[in-house]
This record gives sequence, C-alpha cells and structure tokens, in this order.
Amino acid sequence: MDFRDYRDRLVTIDRMLVEGGVEAHFISLAWAEHAPEWADASAAQLQQFARHSVLALRCNIARLLTGLSFRDFAVRAAESSLLQWFLRISEVDRVKVPAKSTLERFSKWVRAETMTSVHLQLVTQAVTPAGAGTAQPLGLAEPVDATAAFLDSTCLKANLHFPIDWVLLRDGTRTLMKATVLIRREGLKQRMPQEPLRFLSDMNKLAMAMSANARRPDAKKQRKRTLRLMKALERKVMRHAQAHRDLLAQHWAETELSEKQAQAILCRIDGVLAQLPAAITQAHERIIGERAVPHADKILSLYETEVEVLKRGKAGADVEFGNKLWLAETRAGLIVDFQLLPEAKADSALVLPSVQRIREQMQLDVVQVWGDRGLFSRKNEQALARCDIKSGLCPRDPAELQERLQQDDGFRAGLKRRGGTEARIAIFKHAFAGSPCRAKGIEARQLAVSWAVLAHNLWVLARLKLAQDRPAAAAA
Repeated sequence: MDFRDYRDRLVTIDRMLVEGGVEAHFISLAWAEHAPEWADASAAQLQQFARHSVLALRCNIARLLTGLSFRDFAVRAAESSLLQWFLRISEVDRVKVPAKSTLERFSKWVRAETMTSVHLQLVTQAVTPAGAGTAQPLGLAEPVDATAAFLDSTCLKANLHFPIDWVLLRDGTRTLMKATVLIRREGLKQRMPQEPLRFLSDMNKLAMAMSANARRPDAKKQRKRTLRLMKALERKVMRHAQAHRDLLAQHWAETELSEKQAQAILCRIDGVLAQLPAAITQAHERIIGERAVPHADKILSLYETEVEVLKRGKAGADVEFGNKLWLAETRAGLIVDFQLLPEAKADSALVLPSVQRIREQMQLDVVQVWGDRGLFSRKNEQALARCDIKSGLCPRDPAELQERLQQDDGFRAGLKRRGGTEARIAIFKHAFAGSPCRAKGIEARQLAVSWAVLAHNLWVLARLKLAQDRPAAAAA
C-alpha cells in the first residue's frame, strides 16, 4: 500500500509537470539564464541543454521527496525502475543514472530568482478554477482556496556545531592540515617537523584536555593553560599552511591538479587563514581575559559566515544558529510565500511585506490572515484593516484575546487551524529543507529553500488531487 501511494504521487506529479506546463516553463527560464553561455550552440547542443534542464528539475524534486543525499539518491535511482521512469533516464539498451557530482551541479542549475518564478506559476495554476470548456490547469477537481493565509517563522539551522570558541581553533587546524596534505601529495613540499596530520592529532588531544578540564577543581586555571598551548600550536599550523599555500599558487601548473581544483584548495586555505587571528583573539578574550565579546564581532563558524543567533526560547532550543525562515500557507497546506532572511527581523515586521507579496506578486485575493502572538502589533492591525483583510493575529493581551474568542467563533476556529502551521513547518524543515540545511552560504541556502518549496508544493498538490479523485473512483 505504501509503495502504491508513493507511485501514485510520482505519477500525479509527473502529469502536473507536463500538463501544467511547469516543465516547459522551467526550461524557458533556465535557457534565459544560461543563454550567454550557449550563444554559439548548435541545434543538437540546445536540445541536450533542454534534456539536462528537465533532468535537473526532476532529479531535484525526486531527491527532495525521498529525503536522500546526493550519493544515496544516485544509488536509489540506479536500482529503482520507478525513479528511472520519473527521471526519464530509461533507454532500451542502458540506464544512465546521474552521479552524485552531477546531482550536486543540478541542485545549482538555476538561481533562486528563477525558482521563485517557477513557484509563482505553480501556485497560480493551483488556485485557478476550471473555465468554460477548459479543465483545471493541474487537473484538480476543485482549485486550492487561497483566501486565508497562515503565517509563521522558524529557524532554518545551519550545518555547524555549537560555537565554542576554542573549537574554532580545532576546526581551523583540521581544514589547513587536510589542505596541506593535498598539496604535499602533488609533490609540493616545504620542510615540516612532522607530518601534517600529526598537528591535527596534537590539536585533538588539546581539545579533549580542554573538555576534561571543565570537571577539575582548578578548571579555570587549567583551561587557560590549555588554551595557551592551543594558540601556540595554531600559529605554527598557520605558518606551515601559508608556506604550502604560496607554493601551490606558484607551481600548481606543475601538478596534476586542474586550475579549478587548485583554486578550490587556495580558497579553502585563504578563507580559514583570514579568520583564525580573530578566532584566536575571541578565544583569548573569553577564556583568558574573561571578557564578553560583542555579538557583532563573534565568529560562530569558520565556514558559515552569514549565520544569525536566534533567540527562540523553546524547550531544548533556547538559542538556535541559522537564518530566519518565513512561511505562509493556505488551508490546504500549500506554501504561497516564503523568504529566508540573511538578517533576522522581528516577526511582526514581516507580516505586511508578506501580505503585499501574496496580493501583488502572487495575485491571490487573500481576505484573512492568521498568526501567533509574535506577529501581532497595532500597526499590523491598522494596516490589515485598511486593506479590508480580516486579522486573525493572536493578541498579546490575554484579556483582549479572551474577548475576541467570546465574540467571534470564527476567530477561535482560525486560531485552532493556525496551530497546524507548526506541523507544516516541521514537515517542511525535516522532510524537505533539511534540519540542518547543508547548503553553504546564504545564497545557496535560499536556493535550497526554493527547491524545497517546489517539491513540497508538488507533494501537497499530488496528495490533494488523489484525495479528490478517490470519491469519484469509488462511485464508478
């Protein structure tokens, strides 16, 4: 039964992509984005680009629906005839499955702005009713009701460990010495007192000692002593890494590395070397100097620079590290508006811009807006009233909330439905976007969220269509 449900959803999504024109729209948008690169392409090359665009679209959707990594999805596609059919890679004499590196390139096939246009078209078709003599664009028996929007925010966690100051020194050592190993493997060597990975082993020992010192009676004194040893070792690691970096920059053509591979190693080293002096100073201030570091100057990760500290105040997650994710859904669970913010803002400040996007960009006639207490403000109430939109934002004043619950039964029902938005957020984060999200950089995470919204909405619409078709099939 589970396989049949899974198969039916894939078949339904396939029909929506083709008959709804989503696939053709994606190809045209991808071509508009990549047109300068293919200015002198032949007809055969353009046809190949269109096939790759279709494959990129379907691979990203199927991978997000299965929740697998690039490597695991490549294996799954190789053994699943159903996925091969959906991806359109089955041929008479062979089955050519994209490798994990190809799947990774497919995930960056277009920009986030392009995916926003694809999202807009899908939502527009989902809410469009059937016309005189014409079927509903996605084959739905009834279009999606978009008159009510349920708003909420969450934290899309970044892929980093809890930011402890001295752990940054261990992270830097690991990256620099592993990059040094790659350089020395190509025959480019500078004199070192020991092998690069021995420095990493020494730093790991100091990191374990730092953790163990917290349980000793003289914990403060021992932690300061251990940090001084870590700082001395880190500076030695930085000198060796800089020497090997300069060597690679001068002689990379003499190695078997391609120019892109050499640049990737150089960028990896430069990115860490640029931040380590500040990371050492931060650890010194916090542990030895026992002074607080201003939030604006804190380094949370050597690899994720655009990460915010979000005070959530939840059980088990008082503070979360990532970016604020804003979502707006319909009663049916279709996400009509989303935004991953590079800088955190108050939830109440996100309500009106979201309503404006839904009404003006999405062209949806929203007449009701629902949200929790964090979204409520007098400014929002007045602005929604001027737009003839019923406000379902939960008042912060308990007396005012009690009064509205007693006077308006619809308000009580709307708030009860709004509780389901918490479940929608959990489904989206854990089943589609990833928790944590493994994309690096705010732009990559915004693109990953855009793909996740598309896959989620197709999944929701497929479930909705199958549920609408069951009564008709049973009656027949």
